[in-house]
Amino acid sequence: MASTGFQASVKKHRELLSKVNNKIFSNPELAYKEFTAHDTLVAALQSQPDIKVTPHAYGIETSFEAEFGSGGRVVTYNAEYDALPGLGHACGHNLIATSSLGAFLAVVDALKESGKPGRVRLLGTPAEEAIGGKIKLVEEGAYKDVNACLMMHPTSSSVYPEGVLGDAYDRTLAITAFKVTFRGKPAHAALAPWEGVNALDAAVAGYTSIGILRQQIRPDERIHGIIKDGGAAANIIPDKTVLEFGVRAPTLARAKALEERAWNCFKGAAEATGCEVDILPLGAYADLRPNFLICQAFQDAMVGFGHQVQNNTTRATTPASTDQGNVSYECPSWQGIFGIPSDGAFPHTAGFTGGAGSEASFERCLLNIEGMAAVGYRVLTDGDFAEEVKRNFETQKWDQER
Repeated sequence: MASTGFQASVKKHRELLSKVNNKIFSNPELAYKEFTAHDTLVAALQSQPDIKVTPHAYGIETSFEAEFGSGGRVVTYNAEYDALPGLGHACGHNLIATSSLGAFLAVVDALKESGKPGRVRLLGTPAEEAIGGKIKLVEEGAYKDVNACLMMHPTSSSVYPEGVLGDAYDRTLAITAFKVTFRGKPAHAALAPWEGVNALDAAVAGYTSIGILRQQIRPDERIHGIIKDGGAAANIIPDKTVLEFGVRAPTLARAKALEERAWNCFKGAAEATGCEVDILPLGAYADLRPNFLICQAFQDAMVGFGHQVQNNTTRATTPASTDQGNVSYECPSWQGIFGIPSDGAFPHTAGFTGGAGSEASFERCLLNIEGMAAVGYRVLTDGDFAEEVKRNFETQKWDQER
């Protein structure tokens, strides 16, 4: 399909995409509560002919799957749509859902026009900000036959030179999260403190040990956490305290190794204070491993559309984490970045929320849909390219245990 075909498709679906984008942005919903977003996207898909739509897919109430085509290879676009507590769409997930919907519809149009084999899917992926909905989808086999999985994420346009829309390359850190609960014995803090076993002492000792551990970790690793429950009153020896921590590293294997060292800090604190300790894993986001062939193909496609994007494969890893990383361990994957006008505000801030809802940001989103669609269609119709994408994915696997 010629580049003008993808641009024509985006123009054709513009009104629908605008309505979906505005509806999701105006109704921010938290993890696994994205009922309006789910219903809005499902209704939009059901309004289009010949698309098979499955609401509440893979046993997840706010997930869905849409598919068009037959035979051949499979390309999936991930649509995120959960928001942040108190900030709304401060990570721009309304634009993520809109860009993936637009790319999906453009590939549907291309397959209809060409009659070529291949299947394109749009997968609703809830709860990225909190629990990791894609992890559940991986477990349920949503990506088991996928030849490439694509999506894009917005950031502030201030990080790019004038005229550059974004970056075809992005890599993120792995993160493991856990909750620590110390249990001691209550007592009156003045009358008989010796009768108590102080769970807050254990929490402080563990927290301090983490601070000491940080001196011995690598520069590209992070440990961060909070004391969520430090006791009920100052005159009562606390019998229960709760902490939550996250451990980040460039690979999932390294994050798990560092997590074990962090756990030992809390186990040692329990031993020192006489408390009992329970450590509950809260899940892990793998590092995002972008497929280099897809990165280059996106940049090439965007240049063909008259747009300028970077493909900066030598830049530092983004010090954030996403469950798209878990998908990148299952199949060839890609998450490109596009800039939106936000007065310099970055994701997870109130200023970025305003940027994510602007018409100018929607227009940026539309431009990137063109490249997303072109790359997805190329995976479906260019066997040599698809094989190169697969080989690049296979060469990345050896690093998964490092």
